[in-house]
Order: sequence, then C-alpha cells, then structure tokens
Amino acid sequence: MKKPRFIISGGGTGGHIYPAVAIANELKSRFPEAEFLFVGAKDKMEMQKVPQAGYAIKGLWISGIQRKLTLDNAMFPFKLLSSMWNSLRIIKSFKPDVVIGTGGFASGAVLKVASMLGIPTVIQEQNSYPGITNKLLAKKANKICVAYENLERFFPKDKMILTGNPVRQDLINEASKSEAVAYFKLDSNKKTLLVLGGSLGARRINQLIEKELDFLLGQNIQIIWQCGKLYLNDYSKYNEKENVQVVAFIDRMDLVYAAADVVISRSGASSVSELCIVGKPTIFIPSPNVAEDHQTKNAKAISDKNGAILIKESELETQFETVFSDLISNESKQVELSQNIKKLALPNATKQIADEIMKLV
Repeated sequence: MKKPRFIISGGGTGGHIYPAVAIANELKSRFPEAEFLFVGAKDKMEMQKVPQAGYAIKGLWISGIQRKLTLDNAMFPFKLLSSMWNSLRIIKSFKPDVVIGTGGFASGAVLKVASMLGIPTVIQEQNSYPGITNKLLAKKANKICVAYENLERFFPKDKMILTGNPVRQDLINEASKSEAVAYFKLDSNKKTLLVLGGSLGARRINQLIEKELDFLLGQNIQIIWQCGKLYLNDYSKYNEKENVQVVAFIDRMDLVYAAADVVISRSGASSVSELCIVGKPTIFIPSPNVAEDHQTKNAKAISDKNGAILIKESELETQFETVFSDLISNESKQVELSQNIKKLALPNATKQIADEIMKLV
C-alpha cells in the first residue's frame, strides 16, 4: 500500500483542535509512514498548538461571520474566496487521500474544495447541535462521525456514525488519586473542587468563583481553579489564600481529574466528553455566547439523563449556593451523578473514527 496522505482541518478553539490532533495521532500509530498536513485559520490558536503536537500546518485567511455589522463581515466574501483559492493550491500540491474536518471556518473551505475535486471527506461533529460549517458540508461528505444521538434533522442518516468525541488518550487509563494528591500538593482529608473554564478561560465562571470564594472555602474544601491565560493577572492573587490554587492552564488533565471530587465546568464538546469518561459529579455552567447556544444543548443532553447538574448563567445568583452545598454534602448524589455520566461515555471514539477514515483510503 502506498503511504497514505491526510489533510486535517479544524480550529478556532481547543474544542476543534484537540480532536483533530487525537485523530492524527491514532492514524499515525497505525501508519507511521503516513504524511499529514493540518490547515487552520492564520491568527488562531491552532497555529501554535498543532506544531507543538509535532505536525505541519498551513494557515488560511478566514474568520467567522459576526452577528453584527463589522469590518470583518464586509471582508468575509474576500476571505472566503482567498481561502478557497489557497485550499485548492494546498490540496493540488499535497494530494491527500482523505480530508478530515473537525469544525471551524478553515475546515469549511478545505472540505468544500476537496469534495469538489472528488477527494473523500470525513466530518467529525463534536456538538449535540452542529455548527453552520458542518451543516453546509454534510451533503457532500462521505462520512459524518457524531458524538450525540438524534442528529438526523441536520445530517443524512446513511452517512452518520455515532462514535463519540476523541479525547486525550491519557484520560482513558485512570490516574491514581494518591499520585494526583501528591502532584498538586493537596490535603487528602479535604474534598477537591476543580473549576474549568476551557482553554481561554470563562469570564463569568471566574467572576462567580471570586464572589463565592469564602462561601466555597467555608464548605471545608480545596480548590484548583483553571482561570485561563486571559484572566491569570486578575485572579492569581488568590493563590495567597490557603486551599486555593489558581492556574492559567493545566497540563496534566489526567491527574487533575483524578484529584477532583466535584467539577464546575463550561460545556464545550471536549469538556463534556472528557467528563463522561472520568465520571466526575459535575455542575455545568454553559457559555451563552457560542454559536447556536450549543453549550446549553450539550449540557442538557447530559442533565436530562441525570448525569450532571445544569445551571444557566442567568440563574447563578439565585441557585448556585444552594445547588453546590447540596451536592458537596451529599455522597449518594455524587455517586449517582458519577455513575450516570459514565454511562454516556464513548471511550473508543478515536479508534472508531480512524476505522471509518481507513475505509476511504
């Protein structure tokens, strides 16, 4: 068999980048001699993260459409034409066997051009409510790997495969609690709250934790608070408080999940998939500012099956303290949420997606 060549495109947020890298790693483990090229948006985080993971990347001049009238919107037709033209050049010179898209605007241009040229395409949709790019690409895609059931109203049923979302491989093999306690220098007699705002941080969750810090510490717990790099300057001062650790980013997610007894998190697709696999009692606070409000829909898909608690940002003032103190003091509630969210995990997602890609090579 000739050495396979793959173009993988996805970006804008960690939620699109990490699945793309996980798929590449899985394909590479099967075909060490395969060639990979990532395509992203020029000024987005994939331009750093993908080379860090050891892959080449080319950037397109593209960005999403804003909901209000902006200069960026006026430029959109030009950006679209430019990114289509550059996608054509990239595909013609690289000659991929399959093109894989994990969402974001850059993947739209690349997959559109690939399907026009008759090259097989695979879409990986992370959310319970697909974004505009993937909905537009679905008709021409060969396979659509989804993470949630009941997406027939968006995608052709015969192309869909329920695989789940690719997650970091180290989470599949559970880390030990004692190793985690030692790594983060925690008190093994206290419960640990883990606060996650996603790769860039979440302003509203940070404001909530700051406001409720004394209340939370009054529950006799310790806190690992990932505030995001945009917010570290605002919140690092709380590292001076006993039982509080504020960090911009967490490298050892396997250990931090092992340490956590309860999690407060945004409900981006990657976070939800990871939390299903590690099975932690979770309070989801969805971001209301994302396309199609998909974070609320992701969280609802779990909370409807009694696998997590959902609090909307607009309800934090009235509900947060009651909900949190009920959960942290109720062992049986923690066990119930943990068991239910674990039932929704799809730990073999990356392998299954790679299987589907291989059928097209």
